[in-house]
Amino acid sequence: MITSLRSLILPALTLASLLGLASPTLAGPQIQHWMAPTGARVHFVESRALPLVDIQVSFAAGTALDPADKAGLASMTQALLDAGAGDLDEQTIADRKADLGAQVRGGADNDRASLSLRSLSSSAELDAAVELVATLLARPSFPADVLERERARAIAGLREALTKPGTLAARAFNATLYAGHPYGNNTSPESLAAISRDDLVDFHRRHYGANRAAVAIVGDVDRATAERIAIRLTEALPQTEPATPPPPPAATSAQTFHIPHPSAQAHILVGQPGMAREDADYFPLLVGNYVLGGGGFVSRLTREVREQRGFAYSVYSFLSPQQVAGPFQIGLQTRGGQTEAALAVVRDTLNAFLAEGPSAEELQAAKDNLINGFGLRLDSNAKLLDHVAMIGFYGLALDWLDTYPAQVHKVSIEAVREAWQRRIRPDQLITVIAGGDGDRTTNGSGPAADAADGGN
Repeated sequence: MITSLRSLILPALTLASLLGLASPTLAGPQIQHWMAPTGARVHFVESRALPLVDIQVSFAAGTALDPADKAGLASMTQALLDAGAGDLDEQTIADRKADLGAQVRGGADNDRASLSLRSLSSSAELDAAVELVATLLARPSFPADVLERERARAIAGLREALTKPGTLAARAFNATLYAGHPYGNNTSPESLAAISRDDLVDFHRRHYGANRAAVAIVGDVDRATAERIAIRLTEALPQTEPATPPPPPAATSAQTFHIPHPSAQAHILVGQPGMAREDADYFPLLVGNYVLGGGGFVSRLTREVREQRGFAYSVYSFLSPQQVAGPFQIGLQTRGGQTEAALAVVRDTLNAFLAEGPSAEELQAAKDNLINGFGLRLDSNAKLLDHVAMIGFYGLALDWLDTYPAQVHKVSIEAVREAWQRRIRPDQLITVIAGGDGDRTTNGSGPAADAADGGN
């Protein structure tokens, strides 16, 4: 029923009526903010377009808090919140969600762990769904048998993933960019096996506090109802030690790592720590990345690597802002025998972009896409919730969505060039190449030689 309602109503909504984004100066969704009596931060957008309410509760309980020898603890804690809670077992919780037509999801990244709820806005269904989620958040039982099952599943999945060059490249890239930093933790079969039920209980007790909670609510309720929802979701949570932000990552030094694998395709990642969520260079870096490799088929990397030379079907770049500098990453796959040639084009393209910045035509195209496409990233309650939750968790300005188009609009060629020259340094780029051995020619670059090559 929910899906059919969305399919009927959403196409009838225009971006101008939903978001007021017809020009860079018009206002976006009105975000209301307050502190709940429990200490939780609350951000709320009233949206009456559909009889739905979307809620996300986020905690400063991300994977950066994992002990090095128990990497995966934060994710496992979050994943088992609905495995049993209070006097409800796993099956009862699943049945109750089905009976209410409620969707409960969650996840964990470096900075935060979250649980999200989508419910009908009718009081009976909404009240019962909020009550269920409040129980999951405050009284998870972490049944030992479910932990054993999910840990075995996670270990099996990880072992399978570790046979793939893409996984090997991503893990080596992350560990090298963030060596010695909490963001650099990678799970292993051993770290997952070391997690006990007591670890889950302790992690939850220390990090799932009301004072660490950021509650985002978007949907068909008024302010008074939103206030009651936020209190109910967090009133049974403890008060914990305030969250401590991770330290900034250390600057990297340019290195190249080869990981042997018999695949014909080499998986290549190039990058360094990039930008934080609150960053003075955020918008020049964002606009510049669209030109470099974030704009798909209109990006420079695609033109130079794919269209002009046919080295890769897909090549991209992205910046992933986090509480402290998240990764700047360029990625592609190419035949092993042409790895060095493809990498040379990537480096030349990046160096030229750093030296010159975008052309006037590239800059305008990037701005037009980012501004005109912004509304499509907010055209449903669920998409809007993601942004409101991000604003709430990271403490961004309430008008961040309002000012986004104008901030993009005012970016200049000089601002892009200067920001990229400040922040992206060729002498700090990490390069990871995994696989390609099945296609590599016998020119002294076989697996044994590659494994020994630790630098440029």
